[in-house]
Amino acid sequence: MLYLLPGLLCDETVWRSQRAALAVETKVADFRGFDSLTAMAQSVLDQAPARFAVAGHSMGGRVALEIMRLAPERVDRLALLDTGIHPTREGEAAKRKVLVDLARKKGMRAMSRLWLEPMVHPARIADDALMLPLLAMVERMSPDHYAGQIKALVDRRDAAPILPIIACPTLVAVGRQDAWSAVAQHEEIAAAVAGARLVVFEECGHMSTVERPDAVSAALADWLA
Repeated sequence: MLYLLPGLLCDETVWRSQRAALAVETKVADFRGFDSLTAMAQSVLDQAPARFAVAGHSMGGRVALEIMRLAPERVDRLALLDTGIHPTREGEAAKRKVLVDLARKKGMRAMSRLWLEPMVHPARIADDALMLPLLAMVERMSPDHYAGQIKALVDRRDAAPILPIIACPTLVAVGRQDAWSAVAQHEEIAAAVAGARLVVFEECGHMSTVERPDAVSAALADWLA
């Protein structure tokens, strides 16, 4: 069983191509209604079989690392995509609150493009085939869902101490033009995990699973093999 963990304001939409391409049973976690990474991680552990593989994108990568903190013995394989390990940075909470307040005052539609456009490669912002499904996904969420997930991220712990304990086959992957979670950040993660493989997706921003679905699926297939 492969658990696919979506990022902030994301659902199964961002994993659709991988679910179709990979020859394994998959389940996409649902993090609506949660306001802590630990609770998100525990929800996966409560549903998952005794042993399972996990791939997390963005916030989902942080949840995957929390799963490794709580129950490393249950994880057969780990994939971390476009994510990070650092605790909250100075000024981050205030910047995130601006968009949460906008969502509460004017709705998710008013906030969605402001939030989403920096997440994709600049050349893809005008690509409706990419953007419209993502915008619709964000608009399906509520301001309360958004606020809860932001609280989870703002309250996050430093995940660096988890990396040396990871002993399962690990993939670390990122878009070359990810402006939110830089390549250098992933190089550090891969260097800290024994035997980890680093993959960089070219001409790709933060939303790698939908921007470069074939490349992501190929990397995951290699990791699963």
